[in-house]
Amino acid sequence: MKIGLLSDTHDNLSNMIFVMNTFRDRGIHTLIHCGDLTSLEMVSQFEGFRAIYTMGNMDLTSGTIKKRLEKMGEDNFAGMVFRGELDGVSVAATHSHMDGKVMDLVQERQFKWVFHGHTHEKRDELVKGVRIINPGALGGLGRGPRSFCIVDLSQGQVEFITLP
Repeated sequence: MKIGLLSDTHDNLSNMIFVMNTFRDRGIHTLIHCGDLTSLEMVSQFEGFRAIYTMGNMDLTSGTIKKRLEKMGEDNFAGMVFRGELDGVSVAATHSHMDGKVMDLVQERQFKWVFHGHTHEKRDELVKGVRIINPGALGGLGRGPRSFCIVDLSQGQVEFITLP
């Protein structure tokens, strides 16, 4: 199963539209967003996807984001930390602004994959048998390139895509 992985949109609508179109073109049906949409209006971009969303430190309207996302689909998730299975593969996701949360999830030894955002830096690291992935950021103040990922959970492949 391939999923889309993105984070730290920070209201950058044009980048978000590019990513969603890429996911559609690649046949992605499930996405994980690791926080910091920052506004309720951005949630509408998830239409047509199964969306797993972890709240970030800049999501000041987190309650309304959660309600809107859950209304869009019964399989959608919005919360601080996601723990579950996708196509039989155990995964966890968080924004990672809570100190130590990523390593706490690794220490649980229940997940094959842990996804996070917040740092705006791409990451692909194996720690204690757990693959930790940060897709990078789509928006915000950082000057680095904007990026996201397509993750093949069953094959263990991660494709980082840099926006043009």
